[in-house]
Parts: sequence; C-alpha cells; structure tokens
Amino acid sequence: MIRPLLLLGAALAAPATVAAAPAGPLQVTSKVLVESKQRAADGTTRVALVPAKRAVPGDRVVFVLAYRNTGTQPLSNIVFDNPVPRGVAYRAPLPGSAVPELSVDGSAYGALDQLTVAANGARRAAAADDVTHVRWRLARPLAPGAQGEFAFQAALK
Repeated sequence: MIRPLLLLGAALAAPATVAAAPAGPLQVTSKVLVESKQRAADGTTRVALVPAKRAVPGDRVVFVLAYRNTGTQPLSNIVFDNPVPRGVAYRAPLPGSAVPELSVDGSAYGALDQLTVAANGARRAAAADDVTHVRWRLARPLAPGAQGEFAFQAALK
C-alpha cells in the first residue's frame, strides 16, 4: 500500500511537488494547488489552479496524486491511501478524477453516505469535514510506462 503523506504547511512553504515514493518502479508524486481568481481582459473572472505557495482558512485547494510505472513489468494490487492533513476539510473528487473511497478513522473505508462517526456517546452520519483519508485502488495492473493521477478538492479550515 502506498501512503503519500501530504503536509499542507510544508507543501505551502516548500516547492509544491513532493516525491512520495522516490525509489522503485512505482513513482508517486503529490502536489497541492490553490484556486486563484484572475480577471480576464473581457472583464470576466476565471478560476485557475496554481501551485500553493500561501493559503488562508477558507481557501479552496486541490490535492493531486500522480503515479507512473517506470519499471519493465506490470504492477498489480496498487492501493493509494492519502491522509487528509489536519486543518483541511475534504470536499469532493476533482471533476474528471476517479471517486475515492473515504475514511473517517483510517481503517474503515466506503462512500461518505455509508460512514458514521461517534458523537456524544452515539453514532451519526459522517460529513465531508469528518474525512481523514481518501483511497484509490487500481482495478487493473499498471503496465510499464503507464501513468495516471487522482485528485480531490478540499478547503482550509
């Protein structure tokens, strides 16, 4: 199981791309992007994703996990388990990205509407703010030279 650790504070202070698995045939990198509103010449506002250098509570960020098989053999049974940093609230998969399995404790995974959390001695339905981990599984072996990426949207608390 690959466990890239994304530390938002470090990611915002350092270059946005951090190698999560520097050695071996499976190379994984992660980066944090922030939404930046830019005014176009025609007066409209566009939202672009740019490397996160600075972010404040309420900012919307995107976590991207990119992977590539640099080896000569297919790789199988690949699972990417990405902790959601403290101070960050999961929102949704980035449009176009696969929907991840979610966890509120790092051990039980499923769709958000299937998860519960303990609250005041009882259990309640989990909310997006309760998510502590996102996980993706590759359904097929990853061929030599093949690559891809997963991404999710979040907000700074």
